[in-house]
Amino acid sequence: MKPPKVIAEIGCNHKGDMKIAKEMISIAKAFCQADFVKFQKRNNKELLPADQYNAPHPVPSNSYGDTYGAHREYLEFSVDQHKELMEYCDETGIGYSTSVWDVTSAREMASLQPEFLKVPSASNLHFEMLGVLCDEFEGKIQLSLGMTTQKEEEEIVQFFEKKGRNKDLLLYACTSGYPVPAEQSALLEITRLKQKFDDRVEAIGFSGHHLGIALDIAAYTLGAEWIERHYTLDRTWKGTDHAASLEPDGLRKLVRDLHVVADGLNYKSEELLPIEIETRRKLKWTATESV
Repeated sequence: MKPPKVIAEIGCNHKGDMKIAKEMISIAKAFCQADFVKFQKRNNKELLPADQYNAPHPVPSNSYGDTYGAHREYLEFSVDQHKELMEYCDETGIGYSTSVWDVTSAREMASLQPEFLKVPSASNLHFEMLGVLCDEFEGKIQLSLGMTTQKEEEEIVQFFEKKGRNKDLLLYACTSGYPVPAEQSALLEITRLKQKFDDRVEAIGFSGHHLGIALDIAAYTLGAEWIERHYTLDRTWKGTDHAASLEPDGLRKLVRDLHVVADGLNYKSEELLPIEIETRRKLKWTATESV
């Protein structure tokens, strides 16, 4: 089994502050040893209908603006800022990526040519945007399957097959919620997705919005090669995603434990391992050895 890849999803947990975003990148690499960080990119006026853009935030205590649109704009980084963050990731030695939510954002982020771009569950049926990624982006494409029926899953994979990009596609098992109770995390969806799509796409991953790190370990043992978790410096900060995020020590333990499990997920290389031979001599009773 391949070693796990861990994505620390910063998303919008940077609170619209480039200094915080860079601090999160540094900690994700130096302290947590994550493989990638991931942000989000939206063109809010394209993505949101006018009434939703101009409406109050549904949870005012989490809002960074007078309206939902103002809130989203406050948290949005420009293309140049994303370029700066990607360069900072290169300097830090950690991979950069971002989710894209709309056609404009897909084109903007494709222009930076990161290793991969992510399609969030909310946009995985936006076939115009998927077409832009298939046609105009040379990197890998990752896609979450939260809030998606099995019929829609098949339509998505067939779309990528028709574009000849299915082997560049990674599918995430995902339950959309913040946070998600363990019993609704549905880890066996990983098994189902592997049975149905493993030979049709590049890989299967797990995007979790639960509490703790136990479910991620189980997800990896079930075959999820990529593990994506929201990440914050402080779960009490204002914002929608912080409560379902891991703080640095949680992310560090997740990466550590995943790699320990990866080391142990193998068969014995021989019937008696070298470590067992001396222990057998001292402790094991056998008929032959008792004569």
